[in-house]
Amino acid sequence: PATEMVDSQYYLPNDIGISALDCRVAFRLLSPKEQMYAHYLSRASWYGGLIVLIQTSPESANIYVLLQKIFRLQAPQQLEAAATAAGLSAEEYQAFLVYAAGLYANMGNYKSFGDTKFIPNLPKEKFKALVWESLAFKQSPGDMETLWGCCCEPLYSLEDKQKQLGLGEKGISAYFSGNCCLEDAEFAQKFLDSKVYCTLERSGYYENCVELMTQIQHYHSLSAFSEVCCGKHEFEDSVFSVKRGDYAFLMEKVCQNLEKAKDYAANENQKRMLEEYIRSFTCGSVEAHKEGSRYWIKDKGPIVESYIGFIESYRDPFGSRGEFEGELKYLWVNMMMLIAFNNPVTLVDTQLRPLCLSLSLSLSLSDDDIRQTEGFKNVSLGNVLAVAYATQKDKLTFLEENDKDLYIKWKGPSFEVQVGLHELLGHGSGKLFVQDDKGKYNFDQTAVRNPETGELISSWYKGSETWDSKFSTIASSYEECRAECVGLYLCLNKQVLSIFGHEGEDAEEVVYVNWLNMVRAGLLGLEFYTPESKSWRQAHMQARFVILRVLLEAGEGLVGLRECTGADGRPDAVITLDRSKIYTVGKSAIQRFLCKLQVHKSTADVEGGRALYEGYSAVTADGTHNFLRLRETVLLRKEARKMFVQANTYIKGDAVELVEYEGSAAGLIQSFVERFPDDAEEVEAQLREMTCMDSSCWC
Repeated sequence: PATEMVDSQYYLPNDIGISALDCRVAFRLLSPKEQMYAHYLSRASWYGGLIVLIQTSPESANIYVLLQKIFRLQAPQQLEAAATAAGLSAEEYQAFLVYAAGLYANMGNYKSFGDTKFIPNLPKEKFKALVWESLAFKQSPGDMETLWGCCCEPLYSLEDKQKQLGLGEKGISAYFSGNCCLEDAEFAQKFLDSKVYCTLERSGYYENCVELMTQIQHYHSLSAFSEVCCGKHEFEDSVFSVKRGDYAFLMEKVCQNLEKAKDYAANENQKRMLEEYIRSFTCGSVEAHKEGSRYWIKDKGPIVESYIGFIESYRDPFGSRGEFEGELKYLWVNMMMLIAFNNPVTLVDTQLRPLCLSLSLSLSLSDDDIRQTEGFKNVSLGNVLAVAYATQKDKLTFLEENDKDLYIKWKGPSFEVQVGLHELLGHGSGKLFVQDDKGKYNFDQTAVRNPETGELISSWYKGSETWDSKFSTIASSYEECRAECVGLYLCLNKQVLSIFGHEGEDAEEVVYVNWLNMVRAGLLGLEFYTPESKSWRQAHMQARFVILRVLLEAGEGLVGLRECTGADGRPDAVITLDRSKIYTVGKSAIQRFLCKLQVHKSTADVEGGRALYEGYSAVTADGTHNFLRLRETVLLRKEARKMFVQANTYIKGDAVELVEYEGSAAGLIQSFVERFPDDAEEVEAQLREMTCMDSSCWC
């Protein structure tokens, strides 16, 4: 039973939640010009999104192409007869559809939230039989057999290294070659820092020659680009070979669509933003992307919002290379939330100027150094949150019965408050102390004192050092934890709650459920810890577990966590929160911890920050709670994360048409089949070519 329980995390269940994201009303409210702008931004995002396949695992793109070839000739309904002929039961065919939908939704065969591999929940022979029975195979047997041969082994493999994303022996990473370990990654980063490149996309390590296979977009802007960057560089007894252009075909498609979107821009800021993004994606300038972000920030309250590029670094095991984002276009600004988030707020440093939008589709954040000097915008996902956090009482785990109704009633409003504070004042606050290349400080080194010790600060960021490059593997999770703590702390402020429209008893319920949700999320986070490698696979969930540990440590009965036996006779657990102690014990504990987090971050104190964060991140069987055993209980009772089906847009005559799909595996598959109507075969051929070019890195 234990083996079955653990293995189940590597399958997507047949009854997994799949919901269509509703943007029909928002889209209809756009003017024809705005619809055209949204359409071309969407096309750019979807082409760029295919890059994530290559970034995720060596086999993801081949599996994607195999599925696309099958479904382009036979929609899920038509393929069902072939499945029956191939000997698949109804459950096995549904498992095949769910796997395909999961591959599309995650843009690869590793979960985008949690980084665990998922494999088809049907026998390999049945999967193969269906491929052989498909019309695609009957029309091109040689080609399909070759494709199957490329991906059939990794499709099903659950060897320890292949169970999750990671570096070296700890997992799979397409950001680095198969034999690259943490020391190699640190050495590569040291070279990049020395050349002020900072965020080259991927690194392959070969004995004493390090080859940096870089996408065309991720270089520091240099005037004589090819002479200075590309080529071989000697560095500390090794030779680095720098190349560019990995994703040239897809980046060209991105730029072509951004160029078309320019004709429908609402203002000069939008036009200049797109021009800079095009320049960045064409010649590889990071500075151009930053310049585009500056125009993005200046574009206040647009009707159609967008952000695109290599943004978040959660999935790079080293924590500094960005994954392509922008698959989703932003359509409709929710004015009520805009008003709420734009109420005046007082920040420590007046240079950090916030603007937060609630948008109808997705989320992206701007460059950290731009945030520090120019300002920033944050976005919250209105329709995504509405679908993702709809909760059924019978599926609500680890809470006492009398907390469940409250939780369901107030989860939405409390999460809105937490997300707003997390994004706006969490990520948006906290100065980094820097001494630039010219020796200039952005702070008074004779006056700024460490609030923990009372002494003058003795460390800071120097030259090209950044938060990501200094804190590397813990940077993402540490920052999410800091932002979550800001949300927990500030939601206790009555004025803040009032800005969000909560007063009196309602405000108290929002606070209670927000804190209750956080401690429950800390327990649920154990799903995303891998005991074998002692590593965390998801930045936000690690952050929430850390906060749970901090609040448990605060004692005085603030948080209770006990193991028990459920009504079904299987292991269970219950987490409780004493609401009378939130404003005293809880507030004090978060205040102290947040101060420590901020001091280590601001002063570039990697050693102190690591010791603090990794200490609270440790998952052990000893101590007051057996967290390893609790992890098994969490896995036993976990509910699979929902998947979303997104619309497509087409130009018909002079107008843009929105095409939506049903919230099912078949609907999700169909949305991808119809996503590239004009050049699907060329796109698939290019994906195979890119995979082939990288294949030497994984042998």
